[in-house]
Amino acid sequence: MSGTPMVHADRVSKSFGSNRVLKSISLTVNSGEVLCLVGPSGSGKSTFLRCINHLERVDAGRLSVEGQLVGYRQKAGKLYELRPKEAAFQRREIGMVFQRFNLFPHLTALENIIQAPMRVKGASKAKASKRAVELMERVGLGDKAGHYPAHLSGGQQQRVAIARALAMDPKLMLFDEPTSALDPELVGEVLDVMKELASTGMTMIVVTHEMGFAREVADSLVFMDGGVVVESGNPREVLANPQHERTKAFLSKVL
Repeated sequence: MSGTPMVHADRVSKSFGSNRVLKSISLTVNSGEVLCLVGPSGSGKSTFLRCINHLERVDAGRLSVEGQLVGYRQKAGKLYELRPKEAAFQRREIGMVFQRFNLFPHLTALENIIQAPMRVKGASKAKASKRAVELMERVGLGDKAGHYPAHLSGGQQQRVAIARALAMDPKLMLFDEPTSALDPELVGEVLDVMKELASTGMTMIVVTHEMGFAREVADSLVFMDGGVVVESGNPREVLANPQHERTKAFLSKVL
């Protein structure tokens, strides 16, 4: 599959009723790259992210992951939407971390992590638990495996959520503003885990307001507004010398 982009969006459009949220978005993310999506609220960033794993269906255009159409199959030149079970099968190779941690409150951190590998991939409890312990160590929570979400800070819960996504051994990780629900002093511990993940070559698409993270970790930065890609390029160049007035106005408020 070398040479095939990890994610390729070709003129992707999406509407909710009369509101066109995505207007012909085209972009490419290669394997091992980190792409940061930035822009004001309502610009379509999170919707685009949800389209990548078919949590939202696209209205026009095409989205593919490693050369495979997402959510659809093509037959005789026409696209047919996959059945929910088929879409779920595709989705298991794409990890997603949301703003809200979405942990099961009645399960411990370790139990939260082992659910998907056991239920979706048929892993034994022993194997899933061994991997979960390794992942808890990796995200710096080796001593919290038996803790329930209510007894963990927001930053700790988000790190459990990252470990839970990694437990499925995804080839692509999507992060939807993973630090926006956190107290400021907890943001760093989550970003540190994401930086470590990026350093191992994980392909990542990150919707974020953390410009320092984008500058330091991302291979490319895309600024979206009003459902279109306004500007994209090397993060340091875009942040230091934006070419479009809309980008300049946005960055003047967040930098």
